[in-house]
Amino acid sequence: MVLSGIQKFTLIDYPGKIACVLFTGGCNYRCGFCHNPEFVLPEELAKLSKSFIPEVAALNFLKKRRGMLEGVVISGGEPTIMPDLEDFIMKVRDLGFAVKLDSNGNRPEVLRSLIDKGLVDYIAMDFKTSLPDYRSLVGQWADEMKLRESIELLKQGDVDYEFRTTLIREVHTPEILKIMSKTLAGAKRLYLQTFRSGIVLDPVFKDYHAFSSEEMQDIAKLFSDSVEGVFVREE
Repeated sequence: MVLSGIQKFTLIDYPGKIACVLFTGGCNYRCGFCHNPEFVLPEELAKLSKSFIPEVAALNFLKKRRGMLEGVVISGGEPTIMPDLEDFIMKVRDLGFAVKLDSNGNRPEVLRSLIDKGLVDYIAMDFKTSLPDYRSLVGQWADEMKLRESIELLKQGDVDYEFRTTLIREVHTPEILKIMSKTLAGAKRLYLQTFRSGIVLDPVFKDYHAFSSEEMQDIAKLFSDSVEGVFVREE
């Protein structure tokens, strides 16, 4: 496993745990509003390649943080496209850390394997828009059936989880929000995140807008009809 970056300390990325975040490089989506394009686009990854973190260095860092950190968040990019993800997670767990995985949900077979083998303690899946509208927002690799499979897999509750949605005024119409709410019916937890237009993958999104705090709370009420716990993350 080669990592594209590391955040050495976080109190917000792993609910209830003191953690660090390890970033993998590359993604099978092209979300225009992505605020980590340097971890997604091949040409940007190439610029960072000399500063990539070897697996042995990451594991040595974690060894030194035992007793100080409780968890490790593996994020991206999209970690599930990494062929050695499972092997790396086993090494992290062997050091005594809980593992949270951030994923777009497009590879349910990977999520299922990790859950069945007890290798992850928490999964955060991005739920970006209504399933029929996914490709128009994130690109041709989005697979509606696979996304639905991942959503239903998490709803089974075999691992703690959350869904999370970054809300954009120009994307998330009332009609789309209603469809999304129905898709998540019965889910345990959803975090609604405020859109940031600063650093984005597609410059078009620089002109898009966030919802106001009051509107975010109204949208949270909409989802509360179908999701057990709905929370707003405002940055």
